[in-house]
Amino acid sequence: MKLATLPDGTEDGALIVVSRDLTRAAPARAIAPSLLAALRDWARAEPALSALAAQVEDGTAPGLAPLDLETILAPLPRAPQWLDGSAFLNHGRLMDQAFGNPPLPDFETHPLVYQGASDDFLGARAPLVTPDEALFIDCEGEYGVVVDEVPMGTGPEAALDHIRLIVQINDWSLRQPGPWELKRGFGFLQAKPSTGFAPCALTPDELGGHWRGGRVCLPLRVEVNGALLGAPDGSEMDFHFGQIIAHAARTRRLTAGTIIGSGTISNKDRAAGSACITEARVIEKIDKGAPERAFLSFGDRVRMECSLADGTPLFGAIDQRVVRP
Repeated sequence: MKLATLPDGTEDGALIVVSRDLTRAAPARAIAPSLLAALRDWARAEPALSALAAQVEDGTAPGLAPLDLETILAPLPRAPQWLDGSAFLNHGRLMDQAFGNPPLPDFETHPLVYQGASDDFLGARAPLVTPDEALFIDCEGEYGVVVDEVPMGTGPEAALDHIRLIVQINDWSLRQPGPWELKRGFGFLQAKPSTGFAPCALTPDELGGHWRGGRVCLPLRVEVNGALLGAPDGSEMDFHFGQIIAHAARTRRLTAGTIIGSGTISNKDRAAGSACITEARVIEKIDKGAPERAFLSFGDRVRMECSLADGTPLFGAIDQRVVRP
């Protein structure tokens, strides 16, 4: 099923169930007031939401109405926790090659994960408001998962059973302060504005055979101002989502509603293009001696969408602009 959130004046918004073609939706308040509330009571809420999803498809759901994607919020407008990985090693290898960095000793055995801000996520049409173009504004196309409560010490395969939803992400980044923050040893803060999300969160069964081995095995098309930046495929994820979740849960539990990102989708085949501008610039540096592509400017538009080969929409498109305060 596909779940989404509409504004209702509360911090968590109102939960709705969306049709597979993303044209209609029905309110789910009688089951759970918000998606976060549903995740915290998933064993009870999921069967009722599934039944409502069937009614949405056959047109009998109470309150069924056309879906307005322009007003939709992030599926979780805020979350208890946001953890982002770097699970595509090709991306890291390109960075190391371009800048002459020695790889980390455990680069291929332990996933990189940082904890980001989770108090203010952006809806699919919400603009990125940022103070200065000189901060080197970048987009990052990712997939992510949302879990129920994960006990401390959960292993990678068992962790896959805690995945309740899959999401599509634009992990906005400001590249100028990033290296400075990392050198200070406490990780990203100013370098990571509010993260953007596609309209719908999907239960894994919605992807069918494209959800394999804890990976979303589909390309994510990323466009900047209408021009293709890339369409890399999530199947090349070196650490699957179960491994990232287990890494995060090694010393503590994860609460229901925690979101885990894959990091920038990156493929070895250069023909796939890139899901972020920085990687495209790094490839230019490697191949041509210097980067040519510019970072984003005020007014620029970023669009990201994952669809099936026949064009069937899945999460809905992220379509955001960069704007001045």
